[in-house]
Amino acid sequence: MGFVKLEKQGHVGIMTISRPEALNALNSAVLTDLDAVIDQVEADEEIYVAILTGDGRSFVAGADIGEMKEFSAIDGKRFGVHGGNVFLKLENMSKPVIAAVNGFALGGGCELSMACDIRLASEKAKFGQPETGLGITPGFGGTQRLPRIVGVAKAMELILTAKVINAAEAERIGLVSYVYPPEELMPKALEMANAIAANAQIAVCESKRCIRMGMQTDIQTGSAFEAEAFGVTCGTEDKDEGMGAFLEKRAEKNFKNR
Repeated sequence: MGFVKLEKQGHVGIMTISRPEALNALNSAVLTDLDAVIDQVEADEEIYVAILTGDGRSFVAGADIGEMKEFSAIDGKRFGVHGGNVFLKLENMSKPVIAAVNGFALGGGCELSMACDIRLASEKAKFGQPETGLGITPGFGGTQRLPRIVGVAKAMELILTAKVINAAEAERIGLVSYVYPPEELMPKALEMANAIAANAQIAVCESKRCIRMGMQTDIQTGSAFEAEAFGVTCGTEDKDEGMGAFLEKRAEKNFKNR
């Protein structure tokens, strides 16, 4: 995939957006490559957790304005559907995805980070939805995910003012979980990914599914999803291993993902 690299470190798959000459801006080709790499990660049984990051000094600086400048209304809707579908596929992967935001995450870049399950940021990261200053709206889920993550009022403020915020402010409002010095970002992302990978993966995937589904529905329906998932995990060998280790007071667990 020309614009998206995939590297494996143990049970962690690292997806890197690589178009550094354009600050990793998203055009149609990048979105197509990302779509294909997401499919690769999902299909690879050896990958338990994914990390998404950017090449160079940017995570993703936004969608490609050079490409969008000539869009008609029909072109714009088609591009929004394309990017929106790729981001929904990322969000709905069975495997957890950590965004390691190493630099600019503006517009489509901020939206891409929000489609991930957990966001970690470098101290150099910048976040924002500057689309209204360009005469457009967010097009890849920004109006939907940002209020779900930081609340309606803060999302309104950020989107309507086109304000760009630094990593410390992003952490304060709950857009990212942690902020690290640049040289610590990937080691910390890998540390978190490996901590997730060490757990029972059926339970990890079912937990992610319940959270994602529950956030889109009422609590009664979400509780029903949870009860179903709890039942599924109770029928696994990994439940026997995990509880056996607890009762036997042994630190080592030998999960088989079945």
